[in-house]
Amino acid sequence: MELFAEQGFAATTVPEITARAGLTTRTFHRHFADKREVLFADDARVPDFVAVLMESFPPSAEPITLIVEGLRLLIEERFEGRKEALRARRDLVRSDDGLRERDLHKRAVMAEALRTGFLSRGIDPTRAALLAETGVTLMYVSVAEWLDRKDDRKLYDVLLATLETMRAELTQENVPPPAKPIPRTSAR
Repeated sequence: MELFAEQGFAATTVPEITARAGLTTRTFHRHFADKREVLFADDARVPDFVAVLMESFPPSAEPITLIVEGLRLLIEERFEGRKEALRARRDLVRSDDGLRERDLHKRAVMAEALRTGFLSRGIDPTRAALLAETGVTLMYVSVAEWLDRKDDRKLYDVLLATLETMRAELTQENVPPPAKPIPRTSAR
């Protein structure tokens, strides 16, 4: 991360990374396919984490409970106590098109893992997809809000506030009535 911050992601080479870390290039490549994987290596564990989470809750558990509790566990394990490092990582990802693309891939992997988990619990495909995307969006919006904050508020508290904002926006009073179909016009 120091090299990326000093030189920029694109300008930093694997040999420079290995020299700074006191490793050989061969050792680096045993652990990482390329330098992007230094930032995204944990992505492969997401489906397993979701599968274990889904299995740990009783079949009667509400999907939103799985989402919120799963995110709470993820926050405790991976986020709390790392705010400054995560800010630096976010800034680095924002600085490089390839990293932004890889971050979108990570988001898609998370959503697919959740969708698959909800499907395995017997939730219909449309609802499973909506729940999965909502869970991932809730996490991404909460993390962005938390990283932008200058106070010491916990990420989980930000997540709960974000969830309440989402709930308020989606209550029946706020949802517009179904739109009237737009009449088709004939092509000229």
